[in-house]
Amino acid sequence: MIITKKALPRRTFLKGIQATLALPLLDAMIPAATALAQTPAKAVRRLGYVFVPMGCDHGRWTPEGQGALGQLTPCLSPLEPLKDQLTVVTNMELQNSYPGTHDTSNSGFLSAAFAKHTESSDYRLGTTADQLAAQQIGGDAPLRSLELSMDLNPLAGVCNNGYACVYQNSLSWSSPTTPLPSEAHPRLVFERLFGEGGTPAQRRTALRDRASLLDSFSDDIARLKGTVGVGDRARVDQYLDSIREVERQIQQAEVGASKNPMPDLDRPVGVPEMFADHAKLLFDLQLLAFQGDITRVVTFQLTRELSNRTYPEIGVPDPHHPTSHHGNDPEKVLKIAKINTFHVSLWSDFLQRLKATPEGDGNLLDNTVYMYGSGMGNPSLHDHVNLPILVAGGAATGMKGGQHIRYHEGTPLANLHLTLLDRVGVRLDTFGDSDSKVETLFDAVAL
Repeated sequence: MIITKKALPRRTFLKGIQATLALPLLDAMIPAATALAQTPAKAVRRLGYVFVPMGCDHGRWTPEGQGALGQLTPCLSPLEPLKDQLTVVTNMELQNSYPGTHDTSNSGFLSAAFAKHTESSDYRLGTTADQLAAQQIGGDAPLRSLELSMDLNPLAGVCNNGYACVYQNSLSWSSPTTPLPSEAHPRLVFERLFGEGGTPAQRRTALRDRASLLDSFSDDIARLKGTVGVGDRARVDQYLDSIREVERQIQQAEVGASKNPMPDLDRPVGVPEMFADHAKLLFDLQLLAFQGDITRVVTFQLTRELSNRTYPEIGVPDPHHPTSHHGNDPEKVLKIAKINTFHVSLWSDFLQRLKATPEGDGNLLDNTVYMYGSGMGNPSLHDHVNLPILVAGGAATGMKGGQHIRYHEGTPLANLHLTLLDRVGVRLDTFGDSDSKVETLFDAVAL
């Protein structure tokens, strides 16, 4: 990389041996004509989705009333530090996901489309909201989108109720017939974000043959820091420290896996043993991908439908899926609430890290809209009404936050998708079975 006194291009990379380091947004990247005015560099807009399976305990999830958020419910309590940037949306429905199944809960979440009932490869769904966003706002990023998951699920063929497994395995579809695979292994995600040149095996060897990815960039980093201001140097240092920490966690997980004589067959080899550690690492990789503008669209299956994962660390040693068929058993319902709260707490921790990461004249959370939720409402009934849906971030898009929007029963979830797409710059007349937009989510600001 050649560094001059002129403003740096936003798309500036450092090139190493079979590796590339994207840079965070720096004030030095503003146009030279505005440099004297010290105008902060302009941030891009981003869109993220987190999917959780098997609905929720509505009694401990849904806030009372509507309008301004008061005291958060037990399941949402981890989001208290972010309440002013949080919107709870109640009574959303996935009408096209009936008859109610785990397969169509997953497939409908981002598509709001009807899944063709088939056990073969002639599956058909619809282009998902994330991929419509990727087509328009992800075009000049190195990765148009990033698809992540927590669980290893190599199954093919039929998984449940005569539906092809692809409906459970893939949240993202780039066309009605093209499901996109997700990646659960942090090492492979890291290589995808920062690897450059050669085969995957060559990139893996290059990354593992040095103590840190950053080793091959030390001279360029020093030259860069010598040409930018104090604020930019701090941003670069924070970004590099985050990369080092993610690398350290990946290496630590791989060492632990090599010493484990009985690996968990449901988890990829080399991921952290604890669920929360694995989730945090994948959330950290999302943060790095956004901070370096490597991608602007992310989907994350925090767990999968039909998951039999247990959560002894929070007092739920029972498998999730059987417990979700609670039949109004108070003990089982309480366990579902504990799982809901745990999952929300992981997302909240991530959102707080986004908020703590400066970007332009705000922070990463200001410039990112995240939707969190499930394609199922009451898991014991396998219904697709009153879905647990949250939206956070997006202050730069005019999102109000601090509110509970209670719509009439049966309002299409597609309305929310259409609205979020619009606010990040994707203009559509309709999406799925939408019939309007959720305008009360946002202030009237210019986009």
